[in-house]
Amino acid sequence: MPGRQSLFWKLVVLLVAFCLLMIWLSWSWGRYMETQNAFLSSEARQALKAYAAEAEQAWQGAGTEGVDRWLAGMRQRENSWVAVIGPDLQPLGSDAWTPAQRQRLTFLRGLEWPVSRRSQLLPWMRVPFPHDPAAGSLVIELPERFMPGRYALLWHVTITGVIPGVFTFLLCMGLYRLLIAPLNRLREQANAWRADPLQGRLTAQATSRADELGELGRAFDHMAERLQSTVALQRQLLRDLSHELRTPLSRLRVAGDSEQDCARLRDRVQREVQGMQRLVDDTLQLAWQDTERSAPALEAIQIQALWDMLGENACYESGWPSSQLQCRVGAECWVQGNLNALAQALENILRNAIRHSPPGGVISLAGRREGDQWLVWLEDQGGGVAERDLERIFHPFIRLDGSRPGDGGFGLGLSIARNAVARQGGTLWAQNTGAGLRLNLRLPAAYSSME
Repeated sequence: MPGRQSLFWKLVVLLVAFCLLMIWLSWSWGRYMETQNAFLSSEARQALKAYAAEAEQAWQGAGTEGVDRWLAGMRQRENSWVAVIGPDLQPLGSDAWTPAQRQRLTFLRGLEWPVSRRSQLLPWMRVPFPHDPAAGSLVIELPERFMPGRYALLWHVTITGVIPGVFTFLLCMGLYRLLIAPLNRLREQANAWRADPLQGRLTAQATSRADELGELGRAFDHMAERLQSTVALQRQLLRDLSHELRTPLSRLRVAGDSEQDCARLRDRVQREVQGMQRLVDDTLQLAWQDTERSAPALEAIQIQALWDMLGENACYESGWPSSQLQCRVGAECWVQGNLNALAQALENILRNAIRHSPPGGVISLAGRREGDQWLVWLEDQGGGVAERDLERIFHPFIRLDGSRPGDGGFGLGLSIARNAVARQGGTLWAQNTGAGLRLNLRLPAAYSSME
């Protein structure tokens, strides 16, 4: 079932309200049209009652002669058959009636009765005297101008066509505002990205909705932020890479113009090419980590065994004795991660610690279990960094060689390490210990095969 804030329920409410409104309009306006088209209007009833009052006054004033005079005047006023009858349906005037007229006296209608236009004959109306109804009544063939239903076609078209059309238009406007308008804003924003460097964002009105379109708007903005950060990182990497390559290229140009012997020149070229190769590889690795979204395959990894392998390689590369690389993590430390990615991250952290540690310094690895996670940290004795730079050291091409001794680097190792740890569901951060720098890794715990 759709959620409580789903767009489905908004559409249900809107359509049900529209259907109920149309049913109510059909019933109420239908009854109103029936009243207007089937019954005499109040003006017509008042006019007929006035005629009846005049006939009563003529009868009471002069009897049959008065009625005859009044009927003569009425025939000039109304082009209709008019008569005045007594309680026994006999004429109070002296006019003689035809058999057909007498026959129609049995089909007289009252003022409150419905009147139909379906018959070709105009109805005969009976209007009692207003002051003495028992004395007589006025009988009149209803004048054409008093017939109801003159605007029946107009009312029918209005009720069955115009009004439903107007409310259907309003329904379409509601659906447009509910569905199409947010999609149009997404389309306009997507078109705006053609000229704008992914800076634009949707309005709060589009992203604050609690339905599926609100989720789409938030996902749209998140995608824009992600694309913007990716493009910005790639541009920054290209700028930094081009800057970093200028130095070895300049040295190669100088070496090519120098008068050194071939052996020394070849050795210089090899060192510069290796440095540029390592710079390009690290930059490509960082860019790949930032754009790769698929989760790496995870497995149980023993930190102690991984450290032994990385420590042996580090000692061989740096010439450090193994006694300066100490491991205080027990065999029970198993984490859930990707072996290659975690090895690369820990190797970069270890190389950074060796690079910035003084000769004879000690680098130690320790950790402790915290619930369903392991907190592992690596400490060096390089003096640490300024507190304001604890986060900057993880940015690409950031080097703080002025604050820590060492032969430098390209400033990519810690960036690659943090990205690699994050892709495994872990975190990496730095803190000063007073004597040096501590890099903390928090990783999901795993169980060894012996547990």
